[in-house]
Amino acid sequence: MQLCIALLEKLIDLHQIDYRAHGLEWIGKGEGYVRRQVERWTDRFHKDRRENNPVGESVAAWLSQNTPLSETGVSLIHNDFRFDNVVLDPADPLKIIGVLDWEMATLGDPLMDLGAALAYWTEPNDAEPCQLIRVQPTTAPGMFTRSQAIKYNLDRTDRQTGLDKFYPIFGYFRLSVILRQFYSWSLQGKKKNPRFADFGGAARHLEELCLGLIETSRCRGSLSGDRGGYRSPDQHA
Repeated sequence: MQLCIALLEKLIDLHQIDYRAHGLEWIGKGEGYVRRQVERWTDRFHKDRRENNPVGESVAAWLSQNTPLSETGVSLIHNDFRFDNVVLDPADPLKIIGVLDWEMATLGDPLMDLGAALAYWTEPNDAEPCQLIRVQPTTAPGMFTRSQAIKYNLDRTDRQTGLDKFYPIFGYFRLSVILRQFYSWSLQGKKKNPRFADFGGAARHLEELCLGLIETSRCRGSLSGDRGGYRSPDQHA
């Protein structure tokens, strides 16, 4: 749990940086980021489509029709914030001393960053396709669930509006497009990693999960489930 909190605190710290004071206005356009991201990833989805995919089409259409009219703010965002992109202190493995892979950093809605990060957050009871692509220790005992991670972020940042369905759905959809790209490269022989052969099924599963989130605001294993409680470190056994 302490490692979960350290990761989430680092993301919160990032979003609270005064990018203007540090002369970082040049790093992105900021306002309108959500709409641009929906258009970009929908375009990538259509360009790499190799088969009839009504589920993916439905998700892409929903995102376009339900893009928030107003964003929750403009912050410095990482865009690939995960356990495998942080550096742990060798003397204290529960302490994060660095963040890697900044090539996608920009200015945008911080909840887009959180939704994208939690799309990779596999839980122990998630379906096999998600387990096959897991690259983080989020299934280990004591780790937060996605709902608990969301609650922690919202409580710490005092965002009373909550993380509605749009952000997790976009996070899953974006990841599905990434997985389909790697799967396509595998089929074409451009990538030799045998794991990529599983990515097609994982992408389909994520699209189906998106559709489930669209159809109901409460879906088992979803990011937008109840804002379940978390325990502070001193409560953790």
